[in-house]
Amino acid sequence: MDYAHLIGHIAGHLASILTMIAYLLRDILWLRFLTILSCFAGIVFNYWIPSEPLWSVIAWNSVFAVINIVQIAIIIKERTGIHFTEEEQELYETLFKNFAPFEFMKLMRIAKWHQAAPGDVLTVQGQPLESMMMIYNGRLAVEKNGKQFAELLDGNFIGEVSFISGGAATATVRAIEPTRYVAWKKTEMDALLKRNPAMRTAMQSMFSTDLSKKLSERAPSFTARIPVVLEELGRGQTEPRPSSKQQ
Repeated sequence: MDYAHLIGHIAGHLASILTMIAYLLRDILWLRFLTILSCFAGIVFNYWIPSEPLWSVIAWNSVFAVINIVQIAIIIKERTGIHFTEEEQELYETLFKNFAPFEFMKLMRIAKWHQAAPGDVLTVQGQPLESMMMIYNGRLAVEKNGKQFAELLDGNFIGEVSFISGGAATATVRAIEPTRYVAWKKTEMDALLKRNPAMRTAMQSMFSTDLSKKLSERAPSFTARIPVVLEELGRGQTEPRPSSKQQ
């Protein structure tokens, strides 16, 4: 075997190895970078090993490499152009520290900030819930059948179980004092998380932490519901279920 063929065979194996490693990565930037290297290795293999260069395969590998180079440039531009407001920076450094900066930026792009006055109702028991919310600053009451059974404070989610299970609001949430909160439309949030698996994993971790805190504070009815909710969360399930005991 001559030197050129040896290099070609090594490049062929390297192309497969790089592709395999790329599929194991969660960071899209590194995935694309390794894919480009795999394409170049594939070009070397298909030039040297066949009796004649496979120009069609080489051309397609070149196209794939160019596409990924362009996408890398776009990703780098997005990641270096990140600017948070003071409120967003506080959220990122505390509650959303499991997110990469550019992931949190995507999340905040679809978010809406709201202010609730004492007595304002954010969700109504039994009615459809279009948004999932998180308290930035304030205090809210959670009511079931007209009776208050819990309070929500800074950092608590509202409607996360409805988002996971796809059901209606299972409790009424009412502001006790002036409350600033951020809201995400469920349809937009679901679409974003489906496009970004790493963000879904980070959000699942946040939901689990929030639900665990509520588990230790709320009524037995909520306690009975938590294992089912966490099971759905782990599977990424969004189909409606018959009933729910938690907002």
